[in-house]
Amino acid sequence: MPAPFVGTKAITHGLVDDDALRPKQWSNDMARLMGDAALPGYTAFSHTDAAKAGRLLLAKGPVRIKDVCGKAGLGQIVVDDVEALDIVLGREDALTLATHGIVLEENLTDVVTYSVGLIELAGQTISYWGSQNLTVDHKGREVYGGSDLHIVRGGFDALRKLELPDNLARAIDCAAVFDEAAHAAYPGIILTRRNYDVIEGTDAAGNRQIGVLEQSWRVGGASGAEIAAFEAFRAEPGTSHVRCSTVEVYEQITPPVGAVVYYQGVDPVVGAMTKYAMRYA
Repeated sequence: MPAPFVGTKAITHGLVDDDALRPKQWSNDMARLMGDAALPGYTAFSHTDAAKAGRLLLAKGPVRIKDVCGKAGLGQIVVDDVEALDIVLGREDALTLATHGIVLEENLTDVVTYSVGLIELAGQTISYWGSQNLTVDHKGREVYGGSDLHIVRGGFDALRKLELPDNLARAIDCAAVFDEAAHAAYPGIILTRRNYDVIEGTDAAGNRQIGVLEQSWRVGGASGAEIAAFEAFRAEPGTSHVRCSTVEVYEQITPPVGAVVYYQGVDPVVGAMTKYAMRYA
C-alpha cells in the first residue's frame, strides 16, 4: 500500500467536494472509475467535511457512519437526523480523522451481503462468489459468523461465465470494477488476496441497490474456505468448481465431521470461540 488509508474502507467513496481535506497520496481517480459500483456516500478527513457529507446524505434518508478500520461489522452506527450526526462526529479525534478518514454512506435495509473474491497463490488463481452469515458475540451484538463460497478456477472472467441470477452477476461486476479501479488509481499496490463485500438492500426510497461496501486485502474470515478450495483443486485436477464454508461461533463447540478447525479456545479479547472450514461439494 502506498499509504495506510488505501487498504481501508476509505477508498470506497470520493470526497464531498474539490476543497475537501485529503492525504497527500489520495487519488480522485478511484471514485471516478468506480462509478455506481459503490453505494452513494463520501469519505471525509475532517469534521467539517464529514458534517457536510452527512447533511447531503441525510436529505435522502438515514446515514451509516463507518470506522474505516472496523472489522466484522463493528465500528458502525446509523443516524437519522442532523443532531445525531453531529453527536457521533463530535466523538471523532481530529488527528485520527486526518490520518485514516471516516466513511458516510446511504443506509440500506433488508440486506444481504455477498462475498466476491480472487486469490493468486502458488501459480494458481481462484475466484468465488458467496454470502456472509451473522452470529451473536458475547456482548449480544450481531457480527460476522462465516462465509459460504462457490469457488471456481480462474479469475473474475471465469465467474462471469457462470449462469447466475442478475443480482449476483451485478455483485460480481461491482467487485471487478472496484478491483480494476484500485489498481488504476493506486498503481503501487500489490494484491494477491482480494475479497470484496458487496451489499444488496433497500434504500429510503424503496429501491433495491447493489454496491461494494469494502475490500479485504488481508487474510480474512473467508480465508479458511479459500485454502480448502486450493487444496481441493490441487488434489483433484479435473475439478473446476467447489463449495466451501467458514464458520465462526462464539463458544467452544464440537465441529462437524470433516471440518478443519483453525481456532478453538478462549480469546483474551472476545472470549470463547470456535472457527472452522468445511468443504461441502
